[in-house]
Amino acid sequence: MEHSRLSSASKVRLPEQPYELLLDFLTERFKAISREMWRQRMRSGKVLDAQQQPLLPEQRYQAGALVYYFREVADETVVPFVETILYQDEHLIAVDKPHFLATLPAGRYVEETVLRRLIKRLANPHLVPIHRLDRLTAGVLLFSANPASRDAYQALFRQRKVFKCYEALAPALPDRQWPLRHTSRMESAQQFFRMQEVAGEANSLTVIDAVERQGEVWRYALYPVTGRKHQLRVHMAALGAPLLNDPLYPELQAIDRQEDYAQPLQLLAKQISFIDPFSGVLRSFKSQLSLNV
Repeated sequence: MEHSRLSSASKVRLPEQPYELLLDFLTERFKAISREMWRQRMRSGKVLDAQQQPLLPEQRYQAGALVYYFREVADETVVPFVETILYQDEHLIAVDKPHFLATLPAGRYVEETVLRRLIKRLANPHLVPIHRLDRLTAGVLLFSANPASRDAYQALFRQRKVFKCYEALAPALPDRQWPLRHTSRMESAQQFFRMQEVAGEANSLTVIDAVERQGEVWRYALYPVTGRKHQLRVHMAALGAPLLNDPLYPELQAIDRQEDYAQPLQLLAKQISFIDPFSGVLRSFKSQLSLNV
């Protein structure tokens, strides 16, 4: 079982190859990072085994072993938006995530993520997100603060016992009947970071309602029943109403569009509700953020 400290680390399973030292493998596998940089990381405790023990530069290579390492990004861009804690107890942290802030370390963002910010802010290395939001999506995000109760809350999402409501701004669809159910089969597109609808048995479902129907841009309430990657964005684009400022759907936009802080994706995780598995009490967390044209 993974230890909580390792939740924010990247990992690699060592292949059956004849390396002498772990350092040899890391240097060969990750060519963008110098051998000396890997030495420094290992000496500073940023390369660990599954028991959270530091792996030093002299560590022998062991095929099949699981190695965890903490990523670093030189000159990481500071995201100028701050997360807000909506609720906190010994088990749960509910956060209002701003647009452009990633949930977990990935790509060019490591420290500028909700997870790493919260770990520092709350001095709790046991924090783990119970679910995720895309970096460009804002709204309610839940974290587990206690490994002992974590699985009970994660099970609610696996068993689809969590009510989730999103809000979105998109072009008007006056010829549709509301509310509607949109189902489709979603699979990865040619670009690994995008999704697409394809023929076949449906594996995604969203209930959609138009709650404000004035002008050329309407406000929609989106209720995802399944949780496919980019599901809401793909479904709305398929209906002919791509979300405002979406740089990926229906067509991939220039990279600078994805980093334009003046044009955030108009998608907000507005509310999450569920019955607490321990107290039996209804918990409901609502975002304090809003979408505006």
